[in-house]
Amino acid sequence: MNIKQYLDSTYLKTPSQAGLSEAENTVVVKKFIQEAIDENFKLIMIRPDMVTLSRKMIVEAKSSVQIGTVIDFPEGKAGLEAKLAEAMKAIQDGADDLDFVCNYEVFKEGNVDLVKEEILKCTQLGLTHNKIVKWIIEVAALTDKQIIQLSALIKNCVITNFKEESYSSVFVKSSTGFFKTENNLPNGATVPTVKLILENASPLPVKAAGGVRTYDEAVEMIRLGVKRIGTSGASAIANGQKAADDY
Repeated sequence: MNIKQYLDSTYLKTPSQAGLSEAENTVVVKKFIQEAIDENFKLIMIRPDMVTLSRKMIVEAKSSVQIGTVIDFPEGKAGLEAKLAEAMKAIQDGADDLDFVCNYEVFKEGNVDLVKEEILKCTQLGLTHNKIVKWIIEVAALTDKQIIQLSALIKNCVITNFKEESYSSVFVKSSTGFFKTENNLPNGATVPTVKLILENASPLPVKAAGGVRTYDEAVEMIRLGVKRIGTSGASAIANGQKAADDY
């Protein structure tokens, strides 16, 4: 198993979240991109404003590392038009993967039609431009029943509206890694929540994001059936060490 080809090496902190200036944070991002190139990870996951820089470095290095970015991150509340505009900009800047935060709060309120429209239109935009689309459902904000329902909703929307050859390009993804939980409860992928997604999103692939911190945990997720793992500790995991961060 080449575990590096499952790892989406992730850095999504803003300068203020990292306690850095804009310039200092850009230095961190450059090191992060270079590490992914050197380690030959599947993909880097960065914020939209860093996609252009990433593309430049990867092209110059003649690397096969792909670029993913997050859309309407981390709350997913901005609405359909804002999601589409942000995604289009990311496409123009050179992103390969678009990780949309699903409007899970609206889903929890019962506005299923709005969520369906969002999934349909955003997925359509991504697939039309030959991009991978991932839908972040934020498992820590949902009950088990809601995880099942939202995973199934995304699956049903995709299989109803798109051809079978597109299914492998639309993921259901567990978490942003930025959701604040009470009492230190996990805010990312756990074995029970990932199993629920896998059971209810199939035949769509699944990405486990957040909470995978060791090589053994990554292998366990892959054996469950996960196709991608999002982690800020990709290098540590790939080299058999424990990731320092929670994501």
